[in-house]
Amino acid sequence: MSNTTTFWPRAIALIDMNAFFASVEQRDFPSLLGQPVVVTNGLRGSCVITCSYEARAHGVHTGMVLPQARKLCPKLVQRPARPEVYARVSTSIMRAIENICPDIEVFSIDEAFVDITPCQKLYSSPIHAAKLLKAAVYEASGLLCSLGLSGDKTTAKYAAKLQKPNGFTVIPPWDAKARLRHVPVTELCGIARGIGGFLANYGVTHCGDMEKLPISILARRFGNLGRRIWYMCQGEDPDPLHSEIAAPKSIGHGKVMPPDTRSRDVILTYAQHMAFKVGTRMRKHQLEARTFSIGLKTEFGWIGQKARLALFSDDQRKIYQLCREVIQAHWQGESVWQIQVTALDPQPAAMQLDLFAASAAEQQMQARLHLAMDGINQRYGALTLSPARLLGRSDMPNVIAPAWKPNGLRQTI
Repeated sequence: MSNTTTFWPRAIALIDMNAFFASVEQRDFPSLLGQPVVVTNGLRGSCVITCSYEARAHGVHTGMVLPQARKLCPKLVQRPARPEVYARVSTSIMRAIENICPDIEVFSIDEAFVDITPCQKLYSSPIHAAKLLKAAVYEASGLLCSLGLSGDKTTAKYAAKLQKPNGFTVIPPWDAKARLRHVPVTELCGIARGIGGFLANYGVTHCGDMEKLPISILARRFGNLGRRIWYMCQGEDPDPLHSEIAAPKSIGHGKVMPPDTRSRDVILTYAQHMAFKVGTRMRKHQLEARTFSIGLKTEFGWIGQKARLALFSDDQRKIYQLCREVIQAHWQGESVWQIQVTALDPQPAAMQLDLFAASAAEQQMQARLHLAMDGINQRYGALTLSPARLLGRSDMPNVIAPAWKPNGLRQTI
């Protein structure tokens, strides 16, 4: 079958921006072109958020601590992250993609699936449409991307990473099963070590082994996900594009603390800051939660627990009180490096006052106070109005979530 003239029964492209944050820095500051660049959370950030391909050539990678990265590459250039800029660039890219093919799933800030199937006849072939997408990304942003094209999402994503940077890889749907046959199953998106270990117990280490395993075994263990994995490994991922923004399964915020923090007062300041951020974000999207995960990363690993409020709430004071209780119960004075506070069960806020909570008048007053405070902070800057303790909060800037999306609940910086 011809790759260039045949219309495909299904054509999916995955657009993956190359070292996105670092590439934006190199675009905006031409002196950085060709330099080993790492992006960190502010100039005091100690962890690599992402890095340029010049830095990767020295073994530097995302998640590496900066001192280790400097040992591998002494000429490393550190750049503080600029989340608002990355968000604007991503939004421009996604709009440019939609102008070519409107069926798009924004997978993350620097990745998007595009369903070319409905518009391939308009552009004479799926390959030509994919080339137009790649050109549109560059025109909108001045940045290069890698594009994978196939008949399903998983194979398209696998194809996109085969040639980086600036790659263009086509795996026609009729070739997908053969192309994946000798690929380790853990190379596919969504199959991590846990599922990979389960499959290995049945002799499935490469995608070609999957056809020997009855689909019922995966279905019994993982349900619909198991059925999807069975098809994924054979180049037939049935998952459609998801253009809608799903309600969040959790809303959390975390910060890295100064190294070797042992001050209870500092830890409580960070805890109140995180509680304030989580409460504000829930109110912004008219959500409440009852169960919260509160954790401290110590020199020995994470400590903490899930804690529950009596009733669903978006009040940061109540979240902070949970934090105090968890810290009191689990922290024994060891050094703390990071804190995380996450609402685990957000749901739409109640439309009427709770008769069994505080008085209706008190609830109404608190709601008005939150509305006024949030309005001022939104207009004049986050934490313009905040508890006095937060005067000593971290001055580290916020970072953009990897799963940021240009529309909906996940558009949070």
